[in-house]
Amino acid sequence: MNAMRSGVLGLVSCLAIATANAHAQDANRETRQTRIGELTFESGYPSDESVQKLYDEMDFQRACQAYLWGIPAVGLYEWRKAHFDVFGAKSGQMLSYLDFEEKLGILTPNYTTPYIATFIDLKESGPMVIELPAGLMAGMILDHWQRVIADLGVVGPDAGRGGKYLILPPGHEMVEADGYYVYQSPSRFVLGGVRLLGDDKEKAIRELIPGIRTYSWSKAGTGEPVPVRRAGDKKWSQMPPRGMDYWESLNDIIQTEAVEDRDRFVMAQLRFLGIEKDKPFEPDARQKEILEQAAIVGEAMAKANTSDKRVEPPFWEGTNWKHALVVSVDQRTPYYDQLDERAAWFYEAVVVSKAMLTQTPGVGQRYIAAYKDADGHWLDGGASYRLRVPADPPVEQFWSVTAYDEGTRQMVVTEQGRPDLSSRKEDIVKNSDGSIDVYFGPEAPQGHEANWVQTEPGKGWFTYFRFYAPTEAFFDKSWALPDFEKLD
Repeated sequence: MNAMRSGVLGLVSCLAIATANAHAQDANRETRQTRIGELTFESGYPSDESVQKLYDEMDFQRACQAYLWGIPAVGLYEWRKAHFDVFGAKSGQMLSYLDFEEKLGILTPNYTTPYIATFIDLKESGPMVIELPAGLMAGMILDHWQRVIADLGVVGPDAGRGGKYLILPPGHEMVEADGYYVYQSPSRFVLGGVRLLGDDKEKAIRELIPGIRTYSWSKAGTGEPVPVRRAGDKKWSQMPPRGMDYWESLNDIIQTEAVEDRDRFVMAQLRFLGIEKDKPFEPDARQKEILEQAAIVGEAMAKANTSDKRVEPPFWEGTNWKHALVVSVDQRTPYYDQLDERAAWFYEAVVVSKAMLTQTPGVGQRYIAAYKDADGHWLDGGASYRLRVPADPPVEQFWSVTAYDEGTRQMVVTEQGRPDLSSRKEDIVKNSDGSIDVYFGPEAPQGHEANWVQTEPGKGWFTYFRFYAPTEAFFDKSWALPDFEKLD
């Protein structure tokens, strides 16, 4: 009997100890609900499962931000690949993009403006010269992050009188060269280009393009000048690719260009995603899954950041019009670099220059964008709209309004074959008060065919209203555009 009692007491004691231990373990284990799900902690430390979840989330967040960070470089890289691989151009060879088909691959180009552009591999070519004739044109030389190295043409040092621009590779000794404007690039690859701005497009093409040329330079002399040639109507796109192709492009850029001090923290984050300078890009299954998802979410962030800009108030109070171009030429402010601003512009566009940010009446260009109608709804390719352009638009040269596809950020492609309307259109119809009604929709309103731009049902679109040589009424906002009015 005593033995049985002793055994029972022993069992009770063991159960008590086990219960106490369990309570102690429970006391040392905590569960927290967070926006990334449930996290558990043991003695204050995250459990093995939570550690993995946290690292996955860290890498996913970093990949989404790296997507935004890489947009300007990846967009320019895709055009560079087309320059060499699709068009078969040499380093420094200028190509002209004159018609609708040639310009289809460019993000948000102007339908009416001729473009001349080249990519230069300064490692391959050494110092290179871009020579311009006198004339009405504006352009820029950009590094691979699309920062301005030099402005060209009417807003550049030649002020439209023509000039020779000598571009030195990174690390090259600075030189003094009589008759040249000398600049040093911080990157191996650069873009150089101009747009022709004269009233007579065909005359500008005929008279100015033959004087645009490029050639190599050294202290011993210059190379054979290379003239401009047509790009040709080939299918291409500079739109940043989707999925893993985006990260492949970003990795190629990282491997070919120097890492700047401002980007070292980003590089530290990318290495846990398999992207590291001087190492092959071979992501494992976990990294690949994170990168694929981040490409989707990163682009969604880019769309929100672009089409519903929180960095920019409406240009005209009470409207949905905002600056399209919200980044400065050096992408810097006194206290930070413009991460969101540059992503907002370069997600849907390409290149920047002082001329495009002009504050001087009668000089340069300004672009104002709309993505929504007067009721705050996204512009829909299946609906019809009217935009009333008030009389006396504030421009010394011309204005244009162009429709772009939401998905590609390129000119809309329809049976009409013309994605814009401009003050240069000869048969444009004015109202009795001098205003002009521009119609956008899948079908032309009866009697308004001359003032109509076709859109495609089932696709969203947005628009840029461009002011070439804007006048004082643009800057003081005494002239204003109303919102798009939905007609049906």
